[in-house]
Amino acid sequence: MNPLKQELNINNERYQIIVSVKEQYLDGILTVEEGNKILREKLGTCTPDEFAFAEQSLKGVYKDEEILDRMDDLLVLFDGVLVRAENTYPVNHPLWVYIEEINAMEKVLLEADELLKQENFIKNPWLGIFDSLNQWRRHLSRKQNQLYPVLEDHGFDRPTRIMWTFDDSVRDAISRSFGYLRDDQTEDFLATMPDTIDKIRDLYSKELEVLLPTAIKILSDAEFVRMSKGDHEIGFAIIAPPPLYTVDGVTGDEPTYATTAAAAQAQANANAGAVAANAGMPNEFLQDLAQLLGKYTGGSVGGGAPLDPKTTVLDVATGKLTLDQINLLFKHMPVDLSYVDENELVKFYSDTKHRIFPRSANVIGREVKNCHPAKSVHVVEEIIEKFRSGEQSQAEFWINKPEVFIYVLYTAIRDEDGNFKGVLEMMQDCTHIRSLEGSRTLLTWDGDTFVGESSKITDTAASEQTEETSNDTEQKGEFKITSSTTLSELIKHSPDIVDYLITINPKFEMLKSPMVKVMSKVASLKMISERGDLNLNTLIKDVDAFINKRK
Repeated sequence: MNPLKQELNINNERYQIIVSVKEQYLDGILTVEEGNKILREKLGTCTPDEFAFAEQSLKGVYKDEEILDRMDDLLVLFDGVLVRAENTYPVNHPLWVYIEEINAMEKVLLEADELLKQENFIKNPWLGIFDSLNQWRRHLSRKQNQLYPVLEDHGFDRPTRIMWTFDDSVRDAISRSFGYLRDDQTEDFLATMPDTIDKIRDLYSKELEVLLPTAIKILSDAEFVRMSKGDHEIGFAIIAPPPLYTVDGVTGDEPTYATTAAAAQAQANANAGAVAANAGMPNEFLQDLAQLLGKYTGGSVGGGAPLDPKTTVLDVATGKLTLDQINLLFKHMPVDLSYVDENELVKFYSDTKHRIFPRSANVIGREVKNCHPAKSVHVVEEIIEKFRSGEQSQAEFWINKPEVFIYVLYTAIRDEDGNFKGVLEMMQDCTHIRSLEGSRTLLTWDGDTFVGESSKITDTAASEQTEETSNDTEQKGEFKITSSTTLSELIKHSPDIVDYLITINPKFEMLKSPMVKVMSKVASLKMISERGDLNLNTLIKDVDAFINKRK
């Protein structure tokens, strides 16, 4: 029996009716009215998880794009049949948090509805509305990096891929409308705003009707406890951060559906390693790796005590290291690494403090194509296809902005026999490196910065002048803002300056990511004005008013 079908306790007879009606409708055999009548007569009602499982089961029969284009029609097909879930969850539960955000967003949208009815357009109230709307991407990001991966671990991947496309549509609609508002294109703004509101409401109605009720039936307490921890790393939209979700006796470290499946595979790998050793294969590293995998399934070395990550030495390719040392090396590398294996599953990423783009542990074991929005999946698939065939071995990209330069390199991983074993992604902030000139052959300490966290060394006179000015203005009770004032200085005086900058221009949303560590010491107000196509004097005036009104 299908594991997902078993988890949801799907009745086979009812399931066949739902799938049959969906397929006949999509094939044009049944009209909406005819299909709805059959569902009412044969089913009476349909639960959200029955609807979702039937959508998952259409996989292979219809492309995602076909289902995506007809999703609203399918919901109309089930009008009056699909049971509206109560969506009641324990306080602070990850799904409870989604509901709280949706309720808060609905209040914002009601305010927007009222503003659209007014005869005279006033910009400031709308800016207040977008203070909240621009936060909604955090709601979407948690779904994409937290909820979707765990559901996909259970085989529930079709609906999440389709939902991701809806997420992108909402994000783009908010950005488009805000761009018109920011640039005083009032007619275009008012023309697009109703559609933006409809898209937001439509998306969270799908969450309420299908996604959340299905998730609560599939996922375990351990998975939700672990999810809550990751949610707090990403952040929340509109609402205040809630406490961590906890369950007595559950730590979030317990084996879950995904970890149990991974453990079975790891044990198989360990057994294969033992067979290879018994066959006389002279590969100590392979044996050590098999023993290491055995550790995660409760295994041990030679049936004795489990491996100790602090003291057990492993024979790696060129040296001997403990597991702790290996983890420390990855953690302190000045580059971000990610590894996708030959089965196109994400197996590893380095969790560094200076990570350029956020990652969540829930992506581990997930199909790499499901880690990207639909519009960029074809690029990922092309890279893997060219690497797998041997036609290409590297693909490089770079992001070149006034305040940051990010270099990305994809490398094909192959074993000694040339067999494709996956893809290594290397990402590095090269802003500081590109700023270097001349030569340095003597030891010189540049404060507490390190390679991978950008900084810009100004000349001594300028530094001393900045310090004098800062001390002088602080004594007078205010912080003087100039074109050379850096983002790190602004954050020091007002931690919520980033949120304020985003209200001025949505391009600054990137400052909400760990990339702020990269650019804060480099980006001056002059650079920020150029990046956002803003008037420098106006920006200085606005930032000065925002910060010093708090003094």
